[in-house]
Amino acid sequence: MAACTTTYFDPGASWTARVAERNAALLALQQLRRRGVRTPEVMFTRHIDNTRLVKAPDPVRVRQMRIFSATLAVLFSLAMVYGLQHFSAIEGSYRVESEKQQLDQLREENRQLRLSEAELSQPARIDVLARQYGLAAPEPGQIVHGETHADPGAPVLAQVTPPPPPTR
Repeated sequence: MAACTTTYFDPGASWTARVAERNAALLALQQLRRRGVRTPEVMFTRHIDNTRLVKAPDPVRVRQMRIFSATLAVLFSLAMVYGLQHFSAIEGSYRVESEKQQLDQLREENRQLRLSEAELSQPARIDVLARQYGLAAPEPGQIVHGETHADPGAPVLAQVTPPPPPTR
């Protein structure tokens, strides 16, 4: 039986030396199997020249490959669009969540400011501070209420008169 199968590569040995070595190994194995009966097995090398072969064009296969490539391109584009939408939706939800947290923080800060305003504008606190600075309650004649109608005969500190409209 002639076979040429070599599964190893030894760069130091030539092809003929490797064939001779393989033949010797096969002969030794064969002697063990046949229990003393010698039948030599020889491998012959055969060189096949494929340089003259030319691949024939196959238009059906070319068309199938173009359709397959176009289909893959469309599927890849759809997957990329889906991924873009998915990740932009996730990014939008993160943005909404951070703005909700910022809104909660601003509401808490507003509540704290209203509490401090209410605390600082307590009449009892203002009265204590006024007494510390030496202020006293106003006398009945010291209070002047602003009038809703100005007295036309009263002196005017500053007055703005609009410019006259241009005439044509």
